[in-house]
Amino acid sequence: MISAQAWADAQRLWDFQQMGHELRPCSVAIGLGSHDLGVADTTADLYHRGMTPLIVFTGATSRTTRDRMPRGEAEHYRERAMELGVPADAILVEPRARNTGENIRFSRALLEDYGAVVSSVLLVSKPYEERRAYATARKLWPEVEWVSASTPMTLADYIDSIGDARLVIDMLAGAQQRLMIYPQQGFMIEQRVPDDVTAAYERLRDAGFTSRLVTDTATQK
Repeated sequence: MISAQAWADAQRLWDFQQMGHELRPCSVAIGLGSHDLGVADTTADLYHRGMTPLIVFTGATSRTTRDRMPRGEAEHYRERAMELGVPADAILVEPRARNTGENIRFSRALLEDYGAVVSSVLLVSKPYEERRAYATARKLWPEVEWVSASTPMTLADYIDSIGDARLVIDMLAGAQQRLMIYPQQGFMIEQRVPDDVTAAYERLRDAGFTSRLVTDTATQK
């Protein structure tokens, strides 16, 4: 059973991750690979709305995606976007990245090799990782303007889409922990974390929502 306090704390972390950026046209959209094909759907929607002329999908595989996305997260995202009407020549694929830092570094290198002139980026992530992705991107590619985006949905709807409430809360706790400890490791910029968000994270950690927490902070995951 998940307590009422845990639900409230999860909602607080979910709300904090939402950056609330106003969407606007950008030079390129970067869709961060994961288990969630909704990232590809949202990136394709942004393309059709004229928010970007070019898409980079980035991601290899992980323990949670190697079975369902055997050709790699970025390649499955590309296939999904093409199913949704995005032309192949508007999509670049970066197939090697295995963490958020590599997503940004490898995508930047790919765009430079492609000859793209990039002044702004729509950064498309899972809803519970908007702020973490933004903080990483700002650290690693500070010369461009970043606009965070994700699929607009509630925490309850996201849990329904995943089908595992405890896993989602574990992921929320993991994303928040990284946001708090990775700046000291040089992986992302510092962001002010309100006291009530820190307290919510600590209660979830102490309640056992720990499967996605980092124990070795020397490597970004």
